[in-house]
Amino acid sequence: MNVDDDPAALDDLRRLGVRLVPAVVVGDRAVHGWNPPAYAALLGVEYTPAATLPPAELAARLDRILESAQQLLGLVPERLMDWRPPERDRPLRDLGHHVFRLALAFVDGMDLGEFPEGWLQERAPADLHDGAAIARYGALVRGRISGWFEGASAREFERVIRVYYGPQSGHELLERTTWHAGQHLRQLYVLAGRLGITPPVPLPTDAFEGLPLPESIW
Repeated sequence: MNVDDDPAALDDLRRLGVRLVPAVVVGDRAVHGWNPPAYAALLGVEYTPAATLPPAELAARLDRILESAQQLLGLVPERLMDWRPPERDRPLRDLGHHVFRLALAFVDGMDLGEFPEGWLQERAPADLHDGAAIARYGALVRGRISGWFEGASAREFERVIRVYYGPQSGHELLERTTWHAGQHLRQLYVLAGRLGITPPVPLPTDAFEGLPLPESIW
């Protein structure tokens, strides 16, 4: 159901404790986001997930994805920053900011032990007025994340974080963060093509290998 066309559908989700879309609902039970193991449990079917990439590999993949987003967004002129694609009512400015904010949220969540949904709903600050400004923000985020990984021990990823959609280990949260950023990078490349912007580097599809990305980019 399209919650933009039918706001009552979003109210139904909220009554089930789900405040963000997408979600899958069966009766009075719901699963938030792209979560195949939880879908299987919801439907009562068997599911064997693929092996999760090790944290060091996920960290490297995440940085590659963010680097590509940083390079691409740096080319977006200010006049296009408020353009909204038909697939989702979100301006390009907010989508670009979101890619980096969701990655920074991983570090924030690991530091605080909790991950509230509000972090993923933040809009781009007013001073991020063009693509170059968002790219500079992205560079700062990449530096912060890189420093965190340098100081993290292997046991850090075994910790359980209170995430808004349910408890997750640090390893699970890192995998979700990596493919989440990768999904938005795929979207950014498609949108750049529509706007006549040539990406400085090809989409790093090899960075997506082994990640549980959905087939559709929307």
